[in-house]
Parts: sequence; C-alpha cells; structure tokens
Amino acid sequence: MRKSIKTDKAPKAIGPYSQAIETDGYLFLSGQLAIDPAKGAMIDGGIVEQTAQVMTNIGSILKEAGLDYGNIVKTTIFLSDMGNFQKMNEVYGRYFPDSPPARSCFEVSKLPLNALIEIEVIAVKAK
Repeated sequence: MRKSIKTDKAPKAIGPYSQAIETDGYLFLSGQLAIDPAKGAMIDGGIVEQTAQVMTNIGSILKEAGLDYGNIVKTTIFLSDMGNFQKMNEVYGRYFPDSPPARSCFEVSKLPLNALIEIEVIAVKAK
C-alpha cells in the first residue's frame, strides 16, 4: 500500500511530487529545501541557517507520519558548494547525537531556488 504524507508545517511541493510517500514500513521524503512553510519562500541566511531549516522541515514531515529523526536510516545531501561541508555537518550532526544514519553528500552545480542545500531522507517505522 502506498500513502502520500502531507503537512502544512513543511513547504508545499514546488513541482509534481509528494512531500513523502509511505510504503511497506518505509518513508521516502522528497528533497527538502530551506523554505519557510509559513511564508512559502526561501529563508535568509547562509548554510548554517539553511541546514537548520531543512532539518526542521524534515522533522515536520516525519512527525506527520508518526516518526522522528531516530527513524531515519539514510540521507542524501546535495550542496551547491562543498566548501560548506564542515558548517553543514556541524548543524546536521545535532539532529543525530547517537547512531547517525547512513549518508551520501554531493556537490551539485545548482539547486532549485538557488538553495545552498537539499536533503532527501529514507526512514523506517521500526527503530
């Protein structure tokens, strides 16, 4: 069974996709940008602020599905500049004090809305 997850506490999709899809005990979150869901626009600030907003958006979608950061098993991070890796890592790491998920991180030439970071997530129901 496939179920679409949607919450107003995370940004609306900016294209033809769901915030997340739940199927067979897995939750697949679409890539999240540093969009303030209340304003529907990118936040001001650099990589520290954008990473925090992305992680907040991820948390809101997880919560809507009845999960939390501890349910995340894999993340994929896209950075517009690998020079932001260390600062991003410092913020990202605060969300996973114990047993962080598996992860990949790539530099890409450009992200939607000129974002500095985008993160997609796979989570599982059982911890």
